Amino acid sequence: MPLDIPHPVLAGAKALVVGIANDSSIAWGCAKALRELGADLAVTYLNEKARPHVEPLARQLDAPIVAALDVSAPGELEAVFETITREWGRLDILVHSIAWAPKDDLQGGLLNCSAEGFAKAVDVSCHSFIRMARLAVPLMADGGTMIAMSYLGANRVVPNYNVMGPVKAALEASCRYLAHELGPRGIRVHAMSPGPLKTRAASGLKDFDLLLAEAAQRAPLGELVDIMDVGFACAYLCTPYARRLSGETLYVDGGVHIMA
Repeated sequence: MPLDIPHPVLAGAKALVVGIANDSSIAWGCAKALRELGADLAVTYLNEKARPHVEPLARQLDAPIVAALDVSAPGELEAVFETITREWGRLDILVHSIAWAPKDDLQGGLLNCSAEGFAKAVDVSCHSFIRMARLAVPLMADGGTMIAMSYLGANRVVPNYNVMGPVKAALEASCRYLAHELGPRGIRVHAMSPGPLKTRAASGLKDFDLLLAEAAQRAPLGELVDIMDVGFACAYLCTPYARRLSGETLYVDGGVHIMA
């Protein structure tokens, strides 16, 4: 039975994209792709330092909602969802593309990671997605899609990825459990696992340039992905064409993850 899908396919959909820092961000690629397919966007910036970099990008996409969001700051996440409730009254798409760990804990190896650093990494990079999901569910009365960004280091040992490996593993597991819990509500939940990209967040990893070079060499397609490759894969998961997919970890890495 053919699907009755409008053109553009996400026309009128309401999407919150969290994690844009600049025009190299994975979240920026996702926001651009969602907008190209017709979605209306709400985007966030981390703090006043980030605001001048994000607001011009939001204007490019005609985003009617642009708000500050530090998920570790009490009340800010709730304020974003209060704005969405007031302005839209609903939400169809949630994209979580944030990750953070203290530099010393990130670069010092897992064995030397402090309990405090581990807890902060989990809170920002994983549990914040669960908190967002909790706030988004009442706005997804007609179903929706939630997506979080992971990485191959969640299930393979990637040298120098350190504490973020276990944290991203927890994020992927959280996506699966949320997919199970929210499936009866018509809400689909996915993790996406992009290949290495030159983003501001990745710059904190030790020897990241070597990781990029190795990924390009090992990829069956012979090249690295870019933020729009990730963005359009993300947008696809939010369309009716993916209506029977949930709980997946979708790799967008040129095939690197299949290599031994």
